[in-house]
This record gives sequence, structure tokens and C-alpha cells, in this order.
Amino acid sequence: MTFQLGLEKLLSDKKTQELILGDFGYLCHSASVDKDLTLGAISLINLFGDRLKKIFGPQHGFVTDVQDNMVETHDFKHPYFNRVIHSLYGETRIPTDKMLEGLETIIVDLQDVGTRVYTYISTLNLLMEKCAQKGIRVVVLDRPNPARADIIEGTVLDLNWKSFVGQLPIPQRHGMTMGEVGLFIREVMKVKCDYHVIKMEGYKRSTVWEETNRHWVNASPNLSTTNSCLSFPGTVLFEGTKLSEGRGTTRALEVVGAPDIEPFSLLEKIQLKLDQWKMNGIILRPQMFWPTFQKHANKSCGGFHIHITDSSKAQGWRMGQFLLREFYQEMNGKFEWQDAPYEYEFEKIAIDLINGTDKLRQWVEANGSLDELIDLEKVGMTEYTKARSSILLYF
Repeated sequence: MTFQLGLEKLLSDKKTQELILGDFGYLCHSASVDKDLTLGAISLINLFGDRLKKIFGPQHGFVTDVQDNMVETHDFKHPYFNRVIHSLYGETRIPTDKMLEGLETIIVDLQDVGTRVYTYISTLNLLMEKCAQKGIRVVVLDRPNPARADIIEGTVLDLNWKSFVGQLPIPQRHGMTMGEVGLFIREVMKVKCDYHVIKMEGYKRSTVWEETNRHWVNASPNLSTTNSCLSFPGTVLFEGTKLSEGRGTTRALEVVGAPDIEPFSLLEKIQLKLDQWKMNGIILRPQMFWPTFQKHANKSCGGFHIHITDSSKAQGWRMGQFLLREFYQEMNGKFEWQDAPYEYEFEKIAIDLINGTDKLRQWVEANGSLDELIDLEKVGMTEYTKARSSILLYF
């Protein structure tokens, strides 16, 4: 069957278009494009005209030009689209009554990357909760999971660590599409929203991005390749440290490291452990890099470029935890956890919010074993996989 995005199905199928009730809003960003790279906002205005009343943007903004962690965007009237762009990552992360006034439907068309900490699914959750209160329909135009929808990795969020980077009791690499996450919110979290998914056609759980024959458009400024989406479940952990996760380089979230690290000797030192952990599908390449902004700007850093060679075997999250542990040991007390405010949390530290628990930080600090890490992954996983299996749209 020919592959088709949810957006493309909506544009081409009159029966599907009946799901869009009355005047509507459109939550989107720069990656909300069709096979010809036409922005969905243009296509929906051409199709529905003035019924598209308002446009909403997530973190990083409607035009996906803003950096991470509490760098906000604000409402403005777009000079080309002649509509107000409402920010859901500014003064509020929950749409206000005024934003939703006059709308019967919200279309959500965001390219997610399959990792819990990526905030688009948190935005979807908060939107669905609000729309449930207001009686507004939510329709997700589904898109592929570039981290694969058939692989699950990481610990399930402990709801005691709930934050904007973790709203749902799901693993870090959750193995769902955006449309399926919405079903999880409705069916498992019991958010009584009038919720619908316009499914993709020709998509399977094992589909990799390259099989869709769609161009990759950055879902956020620092995820510039599909390789970075596969390494992201592990490299995002470095946001919780004072090491660099490659922001300020051309391969952000694929390279990690810090000043004073000599990467060739470090790789030689950890190679036996890597072999014992059976890190198949990933190659660590020693790399020197020079961030131009953010952490260690204008300093030479040593570390690794994480290359995904086989996405069916690669365990990016596990590699990230392994590297945190090894950097912690290598840096002899110079390793520091990030203590700055993180995604509107001012008391709990970033690494625990990213992990959704403090136990993984403790595992790193204790130089924990692989078996201990696997035991942490098992907590809540049976319940999650059972819940997930009940809402899957693709097989």
C-alpha cells in the first residue's frame, strides 16, 4: 500500500474532511508538511478557507526557530497567513479560553520524535485536557515515529516526577505515534476528550523514516537528521549535565562530550565494557567538537559522535545511560549535574525530570551494573506494554 500521511489523507478524502467540525484551529510547526513540502497551513486554508480561524505553535514556535528550555515564543499576527499565531510555549502551556473561543475543532499536526521528554506530547496532553472541559473536538493528523514505533526503551515515568518533559507514565522511548499517544491519553489516562486520529496509510510499526519517501524537516532546531532522532533518547540525558550534548554544532544531539576529555583513549578504556553490554547497531566514533553557543561555547570538547548503523538493534537510551556512567567515572569529580531551572521546574534537578525518576542518577553515581539498569527498566513496564497494546493503530 502506498504510504500516506494523515495530513495527505485529510486533504484528499472528502469523507475524512467531515471529521473537522465548524471553525477550527491548527496546532502545527515547520515540519507540518506534505510529500511536496507544502506547509499544512497553506493547504488547509486552500481547502477550508476562513474556517481555519487560529493557528497554534508548540515549543520552538510555529516556525521552529527558537532554542530549547524556557526560551519562549509569543502570540503574534502572521503577516502572510493573516491569522493570529497563539503560542503554547509562552505565557501559558495550556490553551486559554480566549484562545479557544469560537472553535469547534483543533487539528494537531506535529512531527513527534518518539521520546517522552520531547514536549509535543505534553502539549497534546494539556490540549486534550482543556478541550475535554470545553467540548472541543481534537483531531490528530498522524505522522511516523522516526525513533521507530516497534521498539520500547527506558524507564517508565514515576508520576512523582511529572513535569512538562514527562506528563504520562510511559517509557522514555515509548514506541507510539502521536495519534496513538492521544489514544493513550483518552483510554488509559481517562481524559474524556472527543478525540479522533486520521491515520497514515501504508505505515507499519517497523517502518523506518527512509521507507516513507518523505523528506525530513527538523521537528525542532537541533534535530537535523533522522540519526539524531534515534540517538536522542540517550543524548537528551546530557541536557541534565554540564557536559555538552552538541548544541551549537552542526550535529546536535548526536555528539556528546566536554573539555579535557581525550576521546580516543577514553574509547579504548571503555571498549571492553561496550562489548560486554552488546551495544549492537551503534558505533561510537571519537570526536572533537567546538560548540558555538550554549554549554562550553567556543571551547574544544572531546567525546563521541553516536552513529546509528542498524535502527532495529540500536538502543540509544541504554547507550546514553552507559556514557553518563563512564563520563562520571572518567571525570574524577569534575562531572556536574545541571542545576539550572529546567522546563519550568525550579526545585527538582534536570536529570531526574528527564529520567522521570531519581534512581537512574543514583545508578550513575554508584557505577551501577547492566543488570541493575535492566531491573530499573522493568518497573512498571508490564503495565505499560499492556496498556499500549490496547490502543495501537498500526501493526
